[in-house]
Amino acid sequence: MEHLKKRADFLRAARGIRRVEGAITLETCPAPELSPLHLRIGFTASKKIGNAVIRNRAKRRLRAAASQLLPLLGRPGHDYVLVARGTTVARPFPALLSDITTALKAAHRKLDAKVGDGKKEDGHA
Repeated sequence: MEHLKKRADFLRAARGIRRVEGAITLETCPAPELSPLHLRIGFTASKKIGNAVIRNRAKRRLRAAASQLLPLLGRPGHDYVLVARGTTVARPFPALLSDITTALKAAHRKLDAKVGDGKKEDGHA
C-alpha cells in the first residue's frame, strides 16, 4: 500500500466515485498507469471536524482501520481517499470498520458498473 502525497492525486480521487457511510466518506478512482499493481491510500480531515488534535486523532483512526481492511478489500490499481467526518473520532472502532467495508463494497459495485457500461459503448464484449 502506498500513500497519496500530491494534491492532484487527491483531487482526481474526489472526481471519481464517492460514498458516504456513517462516519467516513470514501473517494476512489482508478490509479494512473504509473502504479497499476499497487493500491494507494490518502487520508484527510478538514477544519470542519475540529482542531488539530481532533483532526490528527481522526486520521490516526482512519489509518488503523484502512491498514486492516484495504489489504483484504482494496483493489490494486486504484486510489482511495478516506475523509474524516464529524463523528469519526467518537464512532466505536468496529462500527468504523463496518462503515469503511460497506463504502468499499458499494464503490466497487459502482466502478464495476461503470466499466461494464464503458465496454458496451466501445462495442467490445
